[in-house]
Amino acid sequence: MGELAVIFTFRPGFAASGSENVRLSGSWDGEGSSSNQWSTAGMKRTKDVDGFEVFRAEITFPEDQAGTTFRWGVLLDGPAGRDLWAISAEVDDEQSFARERSFVLGSDAPEQIYALTWCDRLGAVRLPAVGGRSGIRFSVWAPNARSMDLVLADPAVGYIADDGTGTVRTIPMRQAGEIWTAGPEADPMLADFDAMVGTPYMYRITKDDGSSAYRTDLWSLMQIGAGDVDPKGAVYAGTPEALDGPQSCSVVCDPRVVALGSGQIVSAEDFWSDEFPPGISIETRLEDLVIYELHVGALGFGKPDAGTLDDAIAFLDHLTTLGVNAVELMPIAEFETRRNWGYGTSHFLAMDQWAGGTDRLKMFVKACHQRGIVVILDVCYNHFSPDAERVQWAFDSNDHPRNIYYWYEGRPEDYQDPLGGYVDNLSTGWAPRYDEEAVRQLFISSAAFLATVCHIDGFRLDQTSSIHQYPVFHSDNDRRVERAAAFGVKFLKQWTRTMRLAKPGLFLTAEDYSDWPALTEPSLEGDGLGFDATWYGDFHHGLMEHENSPHAHLVQEAGYGDGRALAMSAFAGALASSSRAKVVYNQSHDDCGNRKGSARTLPLAVNFAPLVGETRRWAEARARFAAAVTLLSAGTPMFFMGEEIGAIKPYRYDDFVQHREDITGEAIGDGAQLFRYYKDLVGLSKGSGAIRSRNIAVSATHDANRVLAFHRWDETDAFFVVGSLADAPFASGYWLSDKRIGDGEWVEVFNSDAEAYGGWNIGNGSRTLRAEGCALNVVLPSSGIVVLKRVSGP
Repeated sequence: MGELAVIFTFRPGFAASGSENVRLSGSWDGEGSSSNQWSTAGMKRTKDVDGFEVFRAEITFPEDQAGTTFRWGVLLDGPAGRDLWAISAEVDDEQSFARERSFVLGSDAPEQIYALTWCDRLGAVRLPAVGGRSGIRFSVWAPNARSMDLVLADPAVGYIADDGTGTVRTIPMRQAGEIWTAGPEADPMLADFDAMVGTPYMYRITKDDGSSAYRTDLWSLMQIGAGDVDPKGAVYAGTPEALDGPQSCSVVCDPRVVALGSGQIVSAEDFWSDEFPPGISIETRLEDLVIYELHVGALGFGKPDAGTLDDAIAFLDHLTTLGVNAVELMPIAEFETRRNWGYGTSHFLAMDQWAGGTDRLKMFVKACHQRGIVVILDVCYNHFSPDAERVQWAFDSNDHPRNIYYWYEGRPEDYQDPLGGYVDNLSTGWAPRYDEEAVRQLFISSAAFLATVCHIDGFRLDQTSSIHQYPVFHSDNDRRVERAAAFGVKFLKQWTRTMRLAKPGLFLTAEDYSDWPALTEPSLEGDGLGFDATWYGDFHHGLMEHENSPHAHLVQEAGYGDGRALAMSAFAGALASSSRAKVVYNQSHDDCGNRKGSARTLPLAVNFAPLVGETRRWAEARARFAAAVTLLSAGTPMFFMGEEIGAIKPYRYDDFVQHREDITGEAIGDGAQLFRYYKDLVGLSKGSGAIRSRNIAVSATHDANRVLAFHRWDETDAFFVVGSLADAPFASGYWLSDKRIGDGEWVEVFNSDAEAYGGWNIGNGSRTLRAEGCALNVVLPSSGIVVLKRVSGP
């Protein structure tokens, strides 16, 4: 009997994958016959024809097994653990969580390939050296294209008009399945990667209907332009710098080097060699982080335009003094116009040129690491850029169902308006096509690139509820698109699984308000979605405000100044739930003035009364209360830039440049006392294992008296946090009773009302407080908190 041989290949797709003991596992026995008992075989580490690391095994099957469907996958040992299943994608079945590949054995069975990421597959990629020179290969996914050309552009212009003006060279591309490529075989110019670095280019696509269009490289590492100019296809005569990146040319870049500026270029290996000075490291547990949310564009105080990564690097001295150990950057990937928040991403591997580009991001990350600061990057996968004409929109077809990057249901004739088949999801654009591997890999591989090449330590995924919960028909927003939601779940699981395999220590958080337990259940070795934590909007809403909602709105209600009872008991649930893998915050970018009814803390805390004299003093007192409840909770605490100095101007999507506040100046000026408070509070929060544990118990809530008390503890220490938003102090003490108080001695270790913070200095001082019968009398300031530490007792 004859035999049929099949080659199996596993491609990590990124450098230094750390994969060892890679094994093929399949539904066949030792003789190659179909079996329910899967067998394993070692896979050999080797390189493919392009010089990239792959793992291969060859299996021979008896000829009589032809026509049999076989299933297979890959096991490996790596940084994340041993015997890990390395197939991160689930099968194309809404009802199945299976992670496996399958094929039908035939007489000419093709090579079976699974790519964990596509980092080495698309874009402008360096090829192995031949004769001392490395070539370059351009690859683009365009399954509907009739033909495709690589078009090189005039670097003095940086733009190609719809009539081709700006083109200096055209190179035909060859089709291989759904991928179009051009390498040294297409043009000798492409035999020298180094000579091509800095070359601007685009793709000219002949679509399935014969029309043509110019498209950027969605996998580029750089887009030309740091401005806002969109020529809209017309001949352009301006400077490359003035262009808006999503519409301009892509640029060949070399990720193996880092451009430091002024013509200085160093190897990536040398650049990262001093990333962590002796004695400096970053935290490895999410519970130990105190996160500062930072918008780079809102820096640059005193300058006429939006801030840059150089401004962010200069700002690190402020953050170091403040003491935070993590910074979360709002999106910095290429997006339309520099004067917005960045959530309309156009290119997921290219950092915005106005901000400074990908190499400047590397410099920022390194500068953070040298100070022991974790870098978390906000990324947005729930929609594409609204300005996507030269990016994802109608990439290779004008037929809506074949709009490859966007989810479309049915046929245009099914709807009164042909756009009705697109999927809305409560984001600012239509849903991506999550059932397409090439679309998923755009998001997955860009994150793998940022983690492994740019050394990003974690990601916060924007509005994941839009991906798995909110998809509806554009034509009928009351009708849910079940398949889109199901594949949104599959995508999120594939993303987290791949990140765990690529860089196990990544912090993965999601902006998700569904409170779905599966979000924080394991995905690599389970069927959860695999996030470490989710943003906890209800915590903010209960503590601060949320228009027309039933939440407690403690600070907002206190700001009316009429002594009304506050719903401390209602907020207690959110405070207790902060222990359930939550990122908690008193303010985030969404809540500082952009959303209707929202505002910065100080104006909100006094019902928008003029912030002068005693009114500002009361506002700061309530702001100190809000910060303390956040940073002393059982969640991972975060606060938005400027809160530490009492910023008062609204932070909005479209005019943040006009409303910037000089944070570093205010830290030594009018905001100095609040800054000192935040600095000491951050130190208390991150300096105690008990406070950074997940242990919390709310022991008292008195709505009429506006009092809230809760315990924090670990095996070593116990703290009792008592807060009041009353308009008068409890100078003679406030009796609290709870079994956790026990019978013993407590001492005040922190008081938000201290004179150094601008308070009235009412508290318990250094005297020891004795509890008897599990009851304790605690002096409470007005609109403040005191933290007691157990010094004796059970």
